Amino acid sequence: MRRKFYITLLLAVLLCEPAAFAKDINIQEVDRRIKELMQRPQMSGLAIAIVQDGEIIFSKGYGVTERGNKSAVTDDTVFRWASLSKSVAAATVLQLSEDGKIALQAPIQDYAPSLKLPESKFIVTVEDVLSHRTGIMNNAYDNLIEGGRPAKLVRGALEHTERLCEPGACHSYQNVAFDATAEAAETVTGLPYKSIVSEALFAPLKMETASLTLAGLEQSAHWAKPHNSRGQLIGKVKPTYYRLPGAAGVNSSVNDLARWMIAQMGDNPAFSEFVRVSMHTPRMETPYENRKMRAYYSSLKNSRYGLGWRIYDYSDHEVIGHRGAVEGYRSNVLFDPELKTGVALLWNSNQSRPNGLALEVMDQVYGYPKQDWMRLGGRQLQVLKPALSGSGG
Repeated sequence: MRRKFYITLLLAVLLCEPAAFAKDINIQEVDRRIKELMQRPQMSGLAIAIVQDGEIIFSKGYGVTERGNKSAVTDDTVFRWASLSKSVAAATVLQLSEDGKIALQAPIQDYAPSLKLPESKFIVTVEDVLSHRTGIMNNAYDNLIEGGRPAKLVRGALEHTERLCEPGACHSYQNVAFDATAEAAETVTGLPYKSIVSEALFAPLKMETASLTLAGLEQSAHWAKPHNSRGQLIGKVKPTYYRLPGAAGVNSSVNDLARWMIAQMGDNPAFSEFVRVSMHTPRMETPYENRKMRAYYSSLKNSRYGLGWRIYDYSDHEVIGHRGAVEGYRSNVLFDPELKTGVALLWNSNQSRPNGLALEVMDQVYGYPKQDWMRLGGRQLQVLKPALSGSGG
C-alpha cells in the first residue's frame, strides 16, 4: 500500500505543470541603461523600483528634483502618479462594494448625482465608469478641468458631450467621468475621499509618503518639481487634476508605488482577493491602445481594460499595467501577477522615453532578447502623446 502511495505521489509531481518563475534580473544592466537615459537633456529626474517574487530587489533615484539644483532624486522622492491613481479609486469602490455600500451594477448617478450623461436607453453603472464604458467621447471635458472649472460643475456638463456608443458597448478613456467614483465613495461614507483612501489603503500598506492633494505633494520632505518635454523647469505645479483625485490625484515615492504594485499581487493587508481579482479581470477590449502599442511597444498585445488597470498579453504571459501623464510628470507600472514581479517608474518631465524601460526590465524577467525599447541607440523616438495632458494612460 505504501509503495502504491509513493508511485501515485510521484506521478502527480511529474504530471503537474512546472512552477512559473522569473529570470534573474541584471540590475547592473538596468542601472547602466538608466544612466544612459539620464544623459538626455530632456530628462531631469527619475526613480525606479523593481519587484521580484513579491519583494523590492532594487530601488534608486537618478538625476535631480529640479533642473539647476543639486538636490538628487532618491527612492523616497515624491512624484505624481497621474492616471495610476485610477487603480486606487477602483480598489476603494470595490472595498465599499464588498462592504455592501455600493452596488457595482447600480446606476452611477445613485452615488454621484453631479454626473450627467447624454440620454440613452441603457444605464451607466458604477462598473461602467470604472472600466471607461460610459460611451461618451474620449477625455471628455478635460479641457474644462485644465481651464480651472470645478469638477462637479464639469461633470454636470457631460450630458452635452458626443456619444460614441451606447453605455457598455465600447471603451472611451475618461478622467472627469471616472472621478465620479471618488464622489460615490464620499456619498456612501460621508467622509472626504482622501481620508477614505488614507485609512483604508495607504495606512495598511505603510505607504507613508502617499497623499492626494497639491498640499500633500508640496509639503513632502523631498519632492520632484515638474519639467517639460525639453527638460526645462515649468514652475508651479498645476492644481487642475487634483480636482479629480480619483482619476489623477495620488502622489508618492517610487518605494510606495512599488508597495502598491506588490499589493496587486496578493497576500496583502489592504484588500481582499475579491478586490484584486475584480480589478484585474478584463471588461472591455481597447482597440486604440492596441494600435498605439503596435506602433511603439509591440510586445504588448491584446490590450483590455479591467477596473482601473490595463491587461495585456506579453507573448505567452498576462501582464497588468498603466501609464500616467500630467503636466511635468509621468509614471508607469508593469507587472506579472503570477510571477509577482514587475517594475514601477516615476519621473518629472513630459518625456516619453522611460516608458520603454518597463519593457526592457520585463524582457529580462522572461529571458527575451534585449531590445532598445527606449530608442537610445540612435533610432528616432516617436513621442507617445496622451490625448490631453491629463489623459494619463
